[in-house]
Amino acid sequence: MKADKTKVNRLLKTARGQLDGILKMVEEDRYCIDISNQLMATQAILHSANKEIIHAHLQHCVLDALQEGNADEKMEEIMAIIDKISK
Repeated sequence: MKADKTKVNRLLKTARGQLDGILKMVEEDRYCIDISNQLMATQAILHSANKEIIHAHLQHCVLDALQEGNADEKMEEIMAIIDKISK
């Protein structure tokens, strides 16, 4: 993986902390909208982590494959990820 590991780890640990907080909110029967807001905030952090990884993949793995003349597999991977993201 060529992404900034420090940044990705920080984002994932933050998301994990938020998930722990959400679990506690559920156990405490907190207000539904508050829980939903926290879930959306966690999703946004996970989205940021995924974006960081995909950007690095494009900048390194895909670019290297293009320069070596064998980008077909990498292009298929990227198209599959775009399909999943756009659902």
